Amino acid sequence: MRGFHPQLADLPEDFPVFPLNGALLLPGGRLPLNVFEPRYLALVQDALGAGRMFGMVQPDKRLARGDTGPGLFRTGCLGRISSFSETDDGRFLITLSGLIRFTIIEEIEPVRGYRRVRAALAGYAADLHESGAASLPFARDELLKALRRYFANAGVDANWEAIAAMPDAALIVSLCMACPFAPEEKQALLEAKDEADRARALLTLLEINAFDDGHDEDDEPKAS
Repeated sequence: MRGFHPQLADLPEDFPVFPLNGALLLPGGRLPLNVFEPRYLALVQDALGAGRMFGMVQPDKRLARGDTGPGLFRTGCLGRISSFSETDDGRFLITLSGLIRFTIIEEIEPVRGYRRVRAALAGYAADLHESGAASLPFARDELLKALRRYFANAGVDANWEAIAAMPDAALIVSLCMACPFAPEEKQALLEAKDEADRARALLTLLEINAFDDGHDEDDEPKAS
């Protein structure tokens, strides 16, 4: 992101997390959030005064609920607040820009109601140095054909001119984050080994979901 290019040593190992089902943040991506719940308002307030960083992570339905809330997937993505505004009714409208994935080591003491973790980032150090110029491991037309089928099935009227103008790497990140895949599918995209594997996984999901009727929504928790 413009003006902020941290090294691994610059990033915290202990930080707040925002558990949100179905929300995917990827390195290089930008996630808009409408924040209104008191504990997450507190999280954003504290983050703004301490480096602007917190992690996004999905609840894992396979795990038992604990004292602090639902069990979490071990892999999430650390982001930095790159824009924010406050509404007249006290909500925060923020954009969280993805920096680097992390693996949760342990959950630590919550602060003001929001959850915090100790995490390992070194295994994903390459996330900080991706150029955004990676090429697709298949023909771009193959992706666009699958995308057209997927959007047609979902009833989405896409801006194809904007899509055509996007570089390959940015298109993959944007589609992974924006398409309403199931939480487990979004997690698989997050945990892909590299950009090429993520692109292949995205293509597979587009092809599978082009003929699917959709997924059940989970109510825990929501940002908007």
